[in-house]
Order: sequence, then C-alpha cells, then structure tokens
Amino acid sequence: MNNIFKFFTPQDRKFHPLFEQAGSNALKIAEALLAMVSTADAENRKAIFKEIERLEHVGDDITHSIFLELSRNFITPFDREDIHQLATAVDDVADYIYGTANRMQMYNMNAINEPIVKIAELLVEMCTDIDKAIKELRSFKNIRVIADACIRINSGENQADYVFTLAVARLFEYETNAIELIKQKEVLQTIEKATDKCEDVANVLETILVKNA
Repeated sequence: MNNIFKFFTPQDRKFHPLFEQAGSNALKIAEALLAMVSTADAENRKAIFKEIERLEHVGDDITHSIFLELSRNFITPFDREDIHQLATAVDDVADYIYGTANRMQMYNMNAINEPIVKIAELLVEMCTDIDKAIKELRSFKNIRVIADACIRINSGENQADYVFTLAVARLFEYETNAIELIKQKEVLQTIEKATDKCEDVANVLETILVKNA
C-alpha cells in the first residue's frame, strides 16, 4: 500500500532538501565543536565559537523553513508529526552543541579535559550518521543505511553516557577547586545532552522507517 501511495504522490522538492541541509549543518557544527575543544589557542577557540554561533542560527532558520512549509503544504513525503519531530530533534542537537561551546566561552575554560574531547568525537560520528540517514529518506532505496546509522547512533549515546558518568565521578574524587568542578560538570552535562538529542533523531528516523519502508 505504501508503494502505491508513493507512486501517486508528487516528488517532494521542499522537505527533503531542507532536511538534508539540516543534517549537513548538524555535522558541521559538531565538527566545529571538536575543533574548538581540540585547540589550546584562545583566539582560535574564540573564532571557532563564532562559527558555531553562526551555524546554530543557520539551523534555526532551516527549522523555521521546515515548519513554514509544513503549514503551507497538505501533501508531505511522510507523516506531518514525524516531520515536526525530526526537524525539532535535529535542531536540538545543534542547540546543545552551541550550548556547550557557549558555556566554555562564558566560563573562560582554558583546560579542556579528555572526556569532553572524547564526547565531541562521538558527536561527530553520530552527526555523520544522522547526515547519511537523512539523505536516504529521499528515496528509501537503501533502508539498511538508515537502520545501521540508527544502531551506531544508539551505540554512540551509550558510549557517551559511560564517558560522562566516569568523568563526573573522577571530578568529585580528584578536583579540589569547587568552581572548576562546577564549570567542568556543567559543560560535561551539556555536551552529553547533545548525544541524547542525537539518539532522539535516531528514534524518529526509526519511526519513519517503520511507517514508510
């Protein structure tokens, strides 16, 4: 029945390009965060933060465009609720990545601990899979790509949880400066939340897959 419906449905020229832009933007902002936590140069870090801020605004504009198209179009490539949830979830990823970078700048964090770098690396991997999976939504010709990407995203979130829990435990055990402890813990919480949002994207993608494959 789904295949028959797809045959009579006009090819989408609005939502898929916007979602592909959103997926690509999420990957770019994740890569920028990794670059930011990997440099010790304060000026370079500030410049990267400005780029992250710009990309977050780009993501907001894309999300707004998706919602606008949703209000204008009766026929959509998949369920309206799923379109709304996917757009929101991808935007949340970018928001929490920006939130991580913003806290690092506001708190004047000079020393970035290894767990933050590790979670940033995981975020790049997860956003790479988000980008790949979203591109496959256009045709559903290779649903295995979407399913495998979702599995890897879920695995990445589990790894991030482990890194976060261990990092917080070590902070409480070894960090004697209370202010530094609070700074590090809050940044860790925010970056770990970004991986949770990646998992939310994977959950929506799996729902779309079940309904349309």
